[in-house]
Amino acid sequence: MAGVEVTVQGLSKSFGRANIWSDVSLTLPPGEVSVMLGPSGTGKSVFLKTLIGLLKPEKGSIVIHDTDLVKCSESRLYELRKLFGVLFQDGALFGSMNLFDNIAFPLREHTKKSEAQIRDIVAEKMTLVGLTGDEKKLPGEISGGMRKRAGLARALVLDPEIILFDEPDSGLDPVRTAYINQLIIDLNAQTDSTFLIVTHDINTAQTVPDNIGMLYRKHLAMFGPREVLLTSDEPVVSQFLNGRRQGPIGMSEEKDTAQAAREMGEVEELAGLPPLKPQLAPSPGMPERKAALRRQERVQRIMPTLAPAAQQAIRDSHRGASAYAG
Repeated sequence: MAGVEVTVQGLSKSFGRANIWSDVSLTLPPGEVSVMLGPSGTGKSVFLKTLIGLLKPEKGSIVIHDTDLVKCSESRLYELRKLFGVLFQDGALFGSMNLFDNIAFPLREHTKKSEAQIRDIVAEKMTLVGLTGDEKKLPGEISGGMRKRAGLARALVLDPEIILFDEPDSGLDPVRTAYINQLIIDLNAQTDSTFLIVTHDINTAQTVPDNIGMLYRKHLAMFGPREVLLTSDEPVVSQFLNGRRQGPIGMSEEKDTAQAAREMGEVEELAGLPPLKPQLAPSPGMPERKAALRRQERVQRIMPTLAPAAQQAIRDSHRGASAYAG
Protein backbone atom coordinates (compact mmCIF):
# COMPACT_ATOMS: atom_id res chain seq x y z
CA MET A 1 0.00 0.00 0.00
CA ALA A 2 1.36 3.41 -0.98
CA GLY A 3 2.36 5.89 1.68
CA VAL A 4 0.41 8.92 2.75
CA GLU A 5 1.34 12.53 3.45
CA VAL A 6 1.53 13.53 7.11
CA THR A 7 1.17 17.25 7.85
CA VAL A 8 2.19 18.52 11.30
CA GLN A 9 1.43 22.14 12.19
CA GLY A 10 2.34 24.08 15.34
CA LEU A 11 2.70 21.00 17.54
CA SER A 12 3.66 21.61 21.19
CA LYS A 13 4.11 19.05 23.96
CA SER A 14 4.78 19.41 27.70
CA PHE A 15 4.75 17.17 30.73
CA GLY A 16 3.43 19.35 33.53
CA ARG A 17 5.59 22.48 33.57
CA ALA A 18 8.36 20.86 31.54
CA ASN A 19 8.13 21.89 27.90
CA ILE A 20 9.48 19.19 25.57
CA TRP A 21 9.21 21.10 22.27
CA SER A 22 7.04 23.85 20.81
CA ASP A 23 5.61 24.89 17.45
CA VAL A 24 6.90 21.89 15.48
CA SER A 25 5.75 22.04 11.85
CA LEU A 26 6.76 19.67 9.05
CA THR A 27 5.35 17.59 6.22
CA LEU A 28 6.34 13.97 5.67
CA PRO A 29 6.06 13.49 1.89
CA PRO A 30 4.16 10.36 0.84
CA GLY A 31 6.32 7.27 0.46
CA GLU A 32 9.59 9.02 1.32
CA VAL A 33 12.05 8.11 4.07
CA SER A 34 12.60 10.83 6.68
CA VAL A 35 14.97 10.88 9.67
CA MET A 36 14.64 12.85 12.90
CA LEU A 37 17.96 13.68 14.59
CA GLY A 38 18.77 15.49 17.79
CA PRO A 39 20.77 15.28 21.01
CA SER A 40 19.59 12.89 23.71
CA GLY A 41 16.66 14.20 25.71
CA THR A 42 15.22 16.44 22.99
CA GLY A 43 11.94 14.53 22.74
CA LYS A 44 12.37 12.58 19.51
CA SER A 45 10.62 9.48 20.84
CA VAL A 46 7.94 11.70 22.39
CA PHE A 47 7.36 13.10 18.90
CA LEU A 48 6.77 9.59 17.52
CA LYS A 49 4.31 8.77 20.31
CA THR A 50 2.49 12.05 19.71
CA LEU A 51 2.35 11.38 15.98
CA ILE A 52 0.56 8.08 16.50
CA GLY A 53 -1.82 9.50 19.11
CA LEU A 54 -0.38 7.76 22.18
CA LEU A 55 0.40 11.20 23.67
CA LYS A 56 -1.82 14.25 23.26
CA PRO A 57 -0.17 17.58 22.44
CA GLU A 58 -1.21 20.86 24.08
CA LYS A 59 -1.38 22.66 20.72
CA GLY A 60 -1.20 21.95 17.02
CA SER A 61 -2.53 19.49 14.46
CA ILE A 62 -1.51 16.20 12.82
CA VAL A 63 -3.42 15.73 9.56
CA ILE A 64 -3.61 12.38 7.76
CA HIS A 65 -6.21 11.68 5.06
CA ASP A 66 -7.86 15.05 5.80
CA THR A 67 -8.38 14.09 9.46
CA ASP A 68 -6.74 15.86 12.41
CA LEU A 69 -5.60 13.15 14.84
CA VAL A 70 -5.46 15.70 17.66
CA LYS A 71 -9.15 16.62 17.43
CA CYS A 72 -10.82 13.51 16.04
CA SER A 73 -12.96 11.10 18.07
CA GLU A 74 -11.47 8.13 19.91
CA SER A 75 -13.12 5.71 17.48
CA ARG A 76 -11.68 7.54 14.46
CA LEU A 77 -8.25 7.71 16.13
CA TYR A 78 -8.41 3.95 16.72
CA GLU A 79 -9.03 3.41 13.01
CA LEU A 80 -6.28 5.80 11.93
CA ARG A 81 -3.75 4.08 14.18
CA LYS A 82 -4.12 1.03 11.96
CA LEU A 83 -2.39 3.08 9.23
CA PHE A 84 0.76 3.03 11.37
CA GLY A 85 3.35 0.35 11.91
CA VAL A 86 5.85 1.00 14.72
CA LEU A 87 9.25 -0.56 15.35
CA PHE A 88 10.11 0.15 18.99
CA GLN A 89 13.70 0.36 20.26
CA ASP A 90 13.81 -3.15 21.72
CA GLY A 91 11.37 -4.71 19.27
CA ALA A 92 8.76 -4.85 22.11
CA LEU A 93 8.21 -8.57 21.60
CA PHE A 94 6.26 -10.75 24.03
CA GLY A 95 8.86 -12.95 25.71
CA SER A 96 6.50 -15.89 26.19
CA MET A 97 5.45 -16.03 22.51
CA ASN A 98 7.48 -17.47 19.66
CA LEU A 99 8.27 -15.23 16.71
CA PHE A 100 5.35 -16.50 14.64
CA ASP A 101 2.80 -15.66 17.36
CA ASN A 102 4.47 -12.30 18.06
CA ILE A 103 4.21 -11.30 14.41
CA ALA A 104 0.67 -12.70 14.08
CA PHE A 105 -0.55 -10.78 17.16
CA PRO A 106 -1.84 -7.62 15.39
CA LEU A 107 -3.69 -9.72 12.82
CA ARG A 108 -5.45 -11.71 15.54
CA GLU A 109 -6.24 -8.56 17.53
CA HIS A 110 -7.41 -6.23 14.77
CA THR A 111 -8.70 -8.41 11.92
CA LYS A 112 -11.05 -11.34 11.39
CA LYS A 113 -8.68 -13.23 9.11
CA SER A 114 -8.57 -17.01 9.27
CA GLU A 115 -5.56 -18.81 10.70
CA ALA A 116 -4.68 -19.93 7.18
CA GLN A 117 -4.65 -16.32 5.98
CA ILE A 118 -2.63 -15.25 9.03
CA ARG A 119 -0.11 -18.02 8.36
CA ASP A 120 0.40 -16.79 4.77
CA ILE A 121 0.76 -13.13 5.81
CA VAL A 122 3.23 -13.90 8.61
CA ALA A 123 5.29 -16.10 6.28
CA GLU A 124 5.41 -13.27 3.71
CA LYS A 125 6.55 -10.68 6.26
CA MET A 126 9.13 -13.01 7.81
CA THR A 127 10.55 -13.58 4.34
CA LEU A 128 10.73 -9.80 3.80
CA VAL A 129 12.92 -9.36 6.89
CA GLY A 130 14.97 -12.53 6.43
CA LEU A 131 13.55 -14.63 9.27
CA THR A 132 12.15 -17.60 7.37
CA GLY A 133 12.73 -20.76 9.40
CA ASP A 134 12.85 -18.95 12.76
CA GLU A 135 9.11 -19.04 13.44
CA LYS A 136 9.31 -21.23 16.58
CA LYS A 137 12.15 -19.37 18.29
CA LEU A 138 11.49 -17.29 21.40
CA PRO A 139 12.73 -13.67 21.64
CA GLY A 140 15.19 -14.69 24.35
CA GLU A 141 16.81 -17.23 22.04
CA ILE A 142 17.78 -14.80 19.28
CA SER A 143 20.14 -11.85 18.81
CA GLY A 144 19.22 -8.20 19.16
CA GLY A 145 19.34 -7.75 15.40
CA MET A 146 16.92 -10.64 14.88
CA ARG A 147 14.56 -9.16 17.50
CA LYS A 148 14.62 -5.88 15.58
CA ARG A 149 13.73 -7.69 12.37
CA ALA A 150 10.95 -9.63 14.10
CA GLY A 151 9.58 -6.36 15.49
CA LEU A 152 9.72 -4.91 11.99
CA ALA A 153 7.85 -7.91 10.55
CA ARG A 154 5.13 -7.38 13.16
CA ALA A 155 4.96 -3.69 12.26
CA LEU A 156 4.35 -4.68 8.63
CA VAL A 157 1.57 -7.27 8.99
CA LEU A 158 -1.31 -4.78 8.69
CA ASP A 159 0.26 -3.26 5.53
CA PRO A 160 0.68 0.19 7.12
CA GLU A 161 0.84 3.37 5.09
CA ILE A 162 3.19 4.96 7.65
CA ILE A 163 6.03 3.15 9.45
CA LEU A 164 7.77 4.70 12.46
CA PHE A 165 11.21 3.47 13.57
CA ASP A 166 12.31 4.40 17.09
CA GLU A 167 16.12 4.08 17.04
CA PRO A 168 16.30 0.91 14.91
CA ASP A 169 20.09 0.94 15.36
CA SER A 170 19.92 0.99 19.18
CA GLY A 171 22.08 -1.76 20.69
CA LEU A 172 23.39 -2.93 17.32
CA ASP A 173 27.01 -2.97 16.15
CA PRO A 174 27.92 -1.02 12.96
CA VAL A 175 27.65 -4.10 10.73
CA ARG A 176 24.14 -5.02 11.94
CA THR A 177 23.14 -1.36 11.67
CA ALA A 178 24.28 -1.38 8.03
CA TYR A 179 22.10 -4.46 7.39
CA ILE A 180 19.09 -2.79 9.06
CA ASN A 181 19.64 0.37 7.00
CA GLN A 182 19.68 -1.59 3.75
CA LEU A 183 16.59 -3.51 4.88
CA ILE A 184 14.77 -0.20 5.48
CA ILE A 185 15.56 1.00 1.95
CA ASP A 186 14.54 -2.36 0.43
CA LEU A 187 11.26 -2.36 2.36
CA ASN A 188 10.52 1.18 1.22
CA ALA A 189 11.09 0.09 -2.38
CA GLN A 190 8.65 -2.79 -1.93
CA THR A 191 5.92 -1.02 0.08
CA ASP A 192 6.12 2.67 -0.93
CA SER A 193 5.05 3.44 2.65
CA THR A 194 5.97 6.70 4.38
CA PHE A 195 8.88 6.11 6.79
CA LEU A 196 10.02 8.22 9.76
CA ILE A 197 13.17 7.11 11.62
CA VAL A 198 14.39 8.48 14.94
CA THR A 199 18.12 7.83 15.26
CA HIS A 200 21.41 8.97 16.78
CA ASP A 201 23.44 7.08 14.20
CA ILE A 202 25.28 9.49 11.90
CA ASN A 203 25.87 6.93 9.14
CA THR A 204 22.13 6.18 9.07
CA ALA A 205 21.37 9.89 8.78
CA GLN A 206 23.92 10.32 6.00
CA THR A 207 22.94 7.34 3.84
CA VAL A 208 19.29 6.37 4.39
CA PRO A 209 16.82 9.28 4.28
CA ASP A 210 15.29 11.49 1.63
CA ASN A 211 14.65 14.15 4.28
CA ILE A 212 16.22 15.04 7.63
CA GLY A 213 14.93 17.03 10.59
CA MET A 214 16.71 18.05 13.78
CA LEU A 215 15.15 18.74 17.17
CA TYR A 216 17.24 21.09 19.31
CA ARG A 217 16.55 23.60 22.10
CA LYS A 218 12.89 22.58 22.34
CA HIS A 219 12.03 23.26 18.72
CA LEU A 220 12.52 21.82 15.25
CA ALA A 221 15.73 23.49 14.12
CA MET A 222 15.27 22.37 10.51
CA PHE A 223 13.48 19.86 8.30
CA GLY A 224 13.90 19.33 4.58
CA PRO A 225 15.76 17.44 1.86
CA ARG A 226 18.74 15.51 3.28
CA GLU A 227 21.23 17.71 1.44
CA VAL A 228 20.05 20.83 3.33
CA LEU A 229 21.10 19.56 6.75
CA LEU A 230 24.13 17.60 5.52
CA THR A 231 25.61 20.78 3.99
CA SER A 232 24.45 23.19 6.71
CA ASP A 233 27.01 25.50 8.31
CA GLU A 234 25.03 25.72 11.57
CA PRO A 235 27.43 25.00 14.50
CA VAL A 236 25.01 22.55 16.16
CA VAL A 237 24.72 20.56 12.92
CA SER A 238 28.48 20.49 12.40
CA GLN A 239 29.07 19.37 15.99
CA PHE A 240 26.42 16.63 15.83
CA LEU A 241 27.45 15.22 12.45
CA ASN A 242 31.13 15.23 13.41
CA GLY A 243 30.34 13.68 16.81
CA ARG A 244 32.64 16.04 18.68
CA ARG A 245 32.57 17.65 22.11
CA GLN A 246 33.22 21.22 20.99
CA GLY A 247 30.07 23.15 20.08
CA PRO A 248 26.68 24.28 21.40
CA ILE A 249 25.54 20.82 22.57
CA GLY A 250 26.60 19.84 26.10
CA MET A 251 25.87 16.99 28.47
CA SER A 252 22.68 18.78 29.54
CA GLU A 253 21.70 19.39 25.89
CA GLU A 254 23.15 22.87 25.50
CA LYS A 255 25.98 25.05 26.81
CA ASP A 256 25.94 28.74 27.58
CA THR A 257 26.78 30.91 24.58
CA ALA A 258 30.13 32.13 25.93
CA GLN A 259 31.45 28.62 26.57
CA ALA A 260 30.35 27.39 23.14
CA ALA A 261 31.93 30.39 21.40
CA ARG A 262 35.18 29.95 23.35
CA GLU A 263 35.43 26.27 22.43
CA MET A 264 34.72 26.89 18.77
CA GLY A 265 37.33 29.64 18.71
CA GLU A 266 39.91 27.20 20.07
CA VAL A 267 39.17 24.51 17.51
CA GLU A 268 38.70 26.32 14.22
CA GLU A 269 40.53 23.49 12.51
CA LEU A 270 37.58 21.23 13.36
CA ALA A 271 35.12 23.37 11.43
CA GLY A 272 33.24 21.85 8.53
CA LEU A 273 31.19 18.76 7.84
CA PRO A 274 31.97 15.17 6.93
CA PRO A 275 32.00 14.41 3.18
CA LEU A 276 28.52 13.87 1.77
CA LYS A 277 27.85 10.15 1.28
CA PRO A 278 25.57 8.79 -1.44
CA GLN A 279 22.11 7.65 -0.45
CA LEU A 280 21.58 3.89 -0.31
CA ALA A 281 19.86 2.32 -3.32
CA PRO A 282 17.64 -0.77 -3.19
CA SER A 283 19.46 -4.10 -3.33
CA PRO A 284 19.82 -5.86 -6.72
CA GLY A 285 16.55 -7.53 -7.64
CA MET A 286 14.45 -5.05 -5.68
CA PRO A 287 12.04 -2.68 -7.46
CA GLU A 288 13.02 0.95 -7.88
CA ARG A 289 11.82 3.29 -5.15
CA LYS A 290 8.76 5.10 -6.50
CA ALA A 291 9.33 7.83 -3.92
CA ALA A 292 12.78 8.60 -5.35
CA LEU A 293 11.34 9.99 -8.59
CA ARG A 294 8.58 11.88 -6.76
CA ARG A 295 11.22 13.36 -4.45
CA GLN A 296 13.44 14.42 -7.34
CA GLU A 297 10.54 16.30 -8.94
CA ARG A 298 9.50 17.86 -5.60
CA VAL A 299 13.01 18.99 -4.69
CA GLN A 300 13.53 20.43 -8.17
CA ARG A 301 10.56 22.75 -7.56
CA ILE A 302 11.99 24.12 -4.30
CA MET A 303 15.64 24.34 -5.45
CA PRO A 304 15.66 28.17 -5.78
CA THR A 305 14.76 28.49 -2.09
CA LEU A 306 17.69 26.38 -0.87
CA ALA A 307 21.23 27.41 0.07
CA PRO A 308 23.85 27.17 -2.72
CA ALA A 309 25.70 24.28 -1.03
CA ALA A 310 22.47 22.27 -0.77
CA GLN A 311 21.60 23.03 -4.41
CA GLN A 312 24.99 21.77 -5.56
CA ALA A 313 24.71 18.63 -3.44
CA ILE A 314 21.26 17.91 -4.91
CA ARG A 315 22.56 18.35 -8.46
CA ASP A 316 25.46 16.01 -7.68
CA SER A 317 23.12 13.40 -6.18
CA HIS A 318 20.81 13.56 -9.21
CA ARG A 319 23.79 13.00 -11.51
CA GLY A 320 24.90 10.08 -9.35
CA ALA A 321 21.41 8.56 -9.44
CA SER A 322 21.28 8.91 -13.23
CA ALA A 323 24.65 7.21 -13.57
CA TYR A 324 23.54 4.39 -11.23
CA ALA A 325 20.30 3.91 -13.23
CA GLY A 326 22.29 3.83 -16.47
